[in-house]
Amino acid sequence: MTDPTPRRVRVRAPELVGKGGWLNTGDKQYTLADLRGRIVLLDFWTFCCINCLHVLDELRELEEKHADTVVVIGVHSPKFVHEAEHAAVVDAVERYGVAHPVLDDPELATWKQYAVRAWPTLVVIDPEGYVVAQHAGEGHVHAIERLVTELEAEHEAKGTLRRGDGPYVAPEPQPTALRFPGKALVLPSGNFLVSDTTRHQLVELEPDGESVVRRIGSGARGFTDGPAETAAFSEPQGLALLDEGAVVVADTVNHALRRFDLATGEVTTLAGTGRQWWQGSPTSGPAREIDLSSPWDVALFGAKVWIAMAGVHQLWVYDPVERTVAATAGTTNEGLVDGPGAEAWFAQPSGLAATADRLWVADSETSALRWVEADGSVHTAVGTGLFDFGHRDGPAEQALFQHPLGVTALPDGSVAISDTYNHALRRFDPATGEVTTLATDLREPSDAVLVGDDIVVVESAGHRLTRLRLPEEAVKVASVAHRTQRAATEVAPGRLELDVIFQAPAGQKLDERYGPSTRLLVSATPPELLLSGEGAGTDLTRVLELNPGIAEGVLHVSAMAASCDDDGENEFPACHVHQQDWGVPVRLAEGGADRLPLVLAGLDAQTP
Repeated sequence: MTDPTPRRVRVRAPELVGKGGWLNTGDKQYTLADLRGRIVLLDFWTFCCINCLHVLDELRELEEKHADTVVVIGVHSPKFVHEAEHAAVVDAVERYGVAHPVLDDPELATWKQYAVRAWPTLVVIDPEGYVVAQHAGEGHVHAIERLVTELEAEHEAKGTLRRGDGPYVAPEPQPTALRFPGKALVLPSGNFLVSDTTRHQLVELEPDGESVVRRIGSGARGFTDGPAETAAFSEPQGLALLDEGAVVVADTVNHALRRFDLATGEVTTLAGTGRQWWQGSPTSGPAREIDLSSPWDVALFGAKVWIAMAGVHQLWVYDPVERTVAATAGTTNEGLVDGPGAEAWFAQPSGLAATADRLWVADSETSALRWVEADGSVHTAVGTGLFDFGHRDGPAEQALFQHPLGVTALPDGSVAISDTYNHALRRFDPATGEVTTLATDLREPSDAVLVGDDIVVVESAGHRLTRLRLPEEAVKVASVAHRTQRAATEVAPGRLELDVIFQAPAGQKLDERYGPSTRLLVSATPPELLLSGEGAGTDLTRVLELNPGIAEGVLHVSAMAASCDDDGENEFPACHVHQQDWGVPVRLAEGGADRLPLVLAGLDAQTP
């Protein structure tokens, strides 16, 4: 292997600019010059994005290990309108335990300067202020760790490395009974059980929804079975009665299902290994031996526990009799496609509610309400795709939600939708096909449960349960429609070279022991945008033919690459999967670009 230092491309890093200012710095504002001498890792994220949440978790160990040399800065770059609100970013930083400075960039100014095209994207800046690497998607922390070690040695020798404490200042803890609760459940006793997500606990409340009966879990992030006082969760979310004496818990960041015994308080693990599922991992088998990926909600449907597997855009099933799990619906591609379960596409399913003949699904990233029939087929009630959202009542085909996280079956056959980023509770009636608004001015509602004639809403950002009487008439709300605000890339009609850039990390090579180590999947919205080039293949470069009759659209690109340690002496080298999905808005114009580079890992050598 050649020494990686001479061949490392360096590009001067643009300044960090964000209209929302800095969080987690004790109100101090920073520039790159203030950070000179440190290795800076920019994490471009947005808080709706499950892949971004995965990366936050991946970074924790690296931040701790290299605390005196590395400064991680989250650059919050919103997708949804609600995510551009500063108060919502402040909430999200606390909600997800972000323990590094965050730059709030509601207008995507820094995103544009760094030519970022996907959430999440990681950019490494060396101690002299030069960009030395860029990675899109998950699974790159091992490569960044290796690069950080190289940079430490290189700049220690040059005298350009400055060690010391970073700029992070922890916010003051707040004394509320609940902190960003996720989901709720009415127990057979009439009490509520709530997932107190940010505190890594379950909380049992009296029927008033306020008085605490007991807390389950130590309150420290972890993955430990045992009595209620010492058991540990990591950002638990969904809850469902497994039987009269036990609750199944979607332990989201532990990638596991847990069982809580109502009588004894004992917590045990039902499914998952604690490791995140990756492409190529088994999708069925004994429940304790199969990796899961960010289970967000659970519901009993057809005598089995259905799992909203937000991390891989699928629905899985846990069989409590056989103690097995299996992927049941969704291809892992992100989007909105109906049909047989094996062919359907979801986008971060986050809420489930079962009736006798349907499983309702809140599909958050498509701002959609979906359902699954008993035969496993998937259908859409409301929603059109990844880029359209808003607050609009009326016929289902025209109605709009904004990133809903919960759905609740109502006695009359309709469903209530916790329309999270619209701060509203909505209703869909399958009999009439109409969407109405039941209540507004709720702070990021994430779930709701029925109690007699009332509905109790989990106001996640309000840190409380709120009881409402189900209204007989809908609330009148002015219609608002939005599209994701990202600048479109101008491309020439006709031939377009799509170039996904992947450079194996230093000390690794492409894993071709079992065939091609790369995968590329391309599609478009509208489909007519692509005259040729759609579909799956193994080459990361592909020529697309764009329809000159279509003015604008979105190219959907999904790429994966596997790399392993380049050690001929080791029969079982450590291997890693790198993957990312892009939705690239494009506008066709004469004189536009004829090449579209997307960086999976590395730097684009053709960048001027």
